[in-house]
Amino acid sequence: MTMPHSQRCLGPKVYPEVPDGGWGWAVATAFFFVEVCTYGTLKSLGVFLQDLMEEFGESNSRVSWVISICVFIFTFTAPLSTMLSNRFGCRRVVMMGGFLISLGTISSAFTNSINEMYITIGVVSGLGYCFSFLPTVTILAQYFSRRRALVTSVASSGESFAVFAFAPAFTILKEHIGWRYCLVILGTVQASVIGCGLLLRPIIIEPEPLENEQTRTSISSGVSQGPLHPSRTKLLDFSVLKDRAFICYSLFGLFATLGFFAPQLYIIELSKSRGVEPSMASYMLSVMAVAEIFGRLSIGLVLNRVQCRKISVLLGCVVLLCLVLVAFTLVWEFWGLVVCCALYGYFMGTVGSTHIPMLAEEDVVGIQKMASSVGVYVFIQSFAGLAGPPLGGVLVDVTKNYGAAFYSCAAGMGLSAVCLALVGPAKSGMCQRQSRNKETGRSEEEEEKIQLNCSGATGNQSHLALHLC
Repeated sequence: MTMPHSQRCLGPKVYPEVPDGGWGWAVATAFFFVEVCTYGTLKSLGVFLQDLMEEFGESNSRVSWVISICVFIFTFTAPLSTMLSNRFGCRRVVMMGGFLISLGTISSAFTNSINEMYITIGVVSGLGYCFSFLPTVTILAQYFSRRRALVTSVASSGESFAVFAFAPAFTILKEHIGWRYCLVILGTVQASVIGCGLLLRPIIIEPEPLENEQTRTSISSGVSQGPLHPSRTKLLDFSVLKDRAFICYSLFGLFATLGFFAPQLYIIELSKSRGVEPSMASYMLSVMAVAEIFGRLSIGLVLNRVQCRKISVLLGCVVLLCLVLVAFTLVWEFWGLVVCCALYGYFMGTVGSTHIPMLAEEDVVGIQKMASSVGVYVFIQSFAGLAGPPLGGVLVDVTKNYGAAFYSCAAGMGLSAVCLALVGPAKSGMCQRQSRNKETGRSEEEEEKIQLNCSGATGNQSHLALHLC
């Protein structure tokens, strides 16, 4: 039977094993442009911060809620994005996300108050960001195995290229056509995400027939239970919340999010307040972006070749990023700020490009649970995304010092490093427990019952229960 042309072009890609390439390169290209239109745009909106304050007569904290609400909706609705993707397919969800992003950004150009912008950019675009980003990064992780860290890091550099290009371009452009028309142009560019969604073909792994019937049955059974077999995918799997390693990793993401957006939002005004010319201040974002590109590329190469646990490499980057955030509060000269921006961009690139794909590693949850766990993980991050930018804005309004916004970022990043350091011990403890249960033939539920019997038994019953334990 001949397969319809539309099915051949847009249907699932079938491979005997994870291809580490193939159609995955098209998905990587789509992810690059999705990064441009999601995180890249979010980190460039600091260019319009002063314009919005003057246009609507609002304070730093009030205006920063636009970014905060957007980040919150982006991350809070992650479980919804996961469920819709598993139910209707990633392609449809991403295309809808592209439409919402474009609609929200273009609509914001016609708003008359900051409250209206909370809806257009905050809610509408925020929901579009979530629908576009999460399904794309999930499919990309499924197309690669050995090269996963490298390809994801390179593809995610679209975010950095966007900041590098958008910050100076819109700084100059808004002087000629105003910030409103700049948002119309930006929203038009973001409509390209709809086309990116067309490239997201699901992947199915079907091993080639083997002569050994027992081996063939074993392999087929293993594949059918994995995330790459669409008929067995759950809409959303909250069982990962029983995994202590995942909980620690989620807390890492929660606290780290405090430092993900505020620096880009406030670096231009911080530079101006410390004597940097306004025309030069916008280039601080470009310095961050260029350094972030190098960070993303280098961490991909390192993780692709490193022999130690990949999560340990990520921990080192987080600690160094925390120290750089502290340095922002101490420097007052142009070149000092440039160096801090370069270092921040570099280490932000290493962390930003790996913290979500790292879920696919066995150090955290593994590729089989990534499709569902990524939604839960990003959902947990949402609360810090809501608090981060406004917290920085409040500190700025109270202290009259833009450097104060970086204190909350540094504190959050420090706490995230502590939580990330606990992932390894938590994972090791869980693995040892599972190994012990496997040897004794007990399930986790059975062991819990036995432990309850141990603690509640008395006399001869206590002696017997302790013997079993």
